Amino acid sequence: MLNIEPIGIIHSPHSTIEDMPIQPKGAAGVEGYVLVDEQYKNGLQDLEGFSHIYLLYCFHKAARTELLVTPFMDTETRGVFATRSPLRPNHIGLSIVRLKKIEGARVVVEGIDILDGTPLLDIKPYIEKFDAVPECTSGWLQAGEEEICKKRSDTRFG
Repeated sequence: MLNIEPIGIIHSPHSTIEDMPIQPKGAAGVEGYVLVDEQYKNGLQDLEGFSHIYLLYCFHKAARTELLVTPFMDTETRGVFATRSPLRPNHIGLSIVRLKKIEGARVVVEGIDILDGTPLLDIKPYIEKFDAVPECTSGWLQAGEEEICKKRSDTRFG
């Protein structure tokens, strides 16, 4: 049986789902922090050498699962696995944020687009040599960077 338990809590200035940035690009300059449970603090060793990290977390306010959704950046219904919707079967979210500093069990980050109080499932380093994909496509997404940065969430996925 799969056993996934939170390893900490994510803290951000986003106290409600409405009007949050929908991706880290729209949260430029927004600072938050992750408080890792004391028992996992030693796992943060050597992380400070990375400029960015992945935060994997549970969309803990998602009350339902939908296989077809209308994403924020589109007007057409799409399969949930072709979107970043929180209404996925396992309600797992992913954000790449800039790592500012580590203070004990507190990981300070910038570009946070995550609801305050969100359970943290894992942290992984962003490694350009592993993760950057220079020649990629973005499926149905047609929005430009400026539109993505300005887009805010609403109640559709609450």
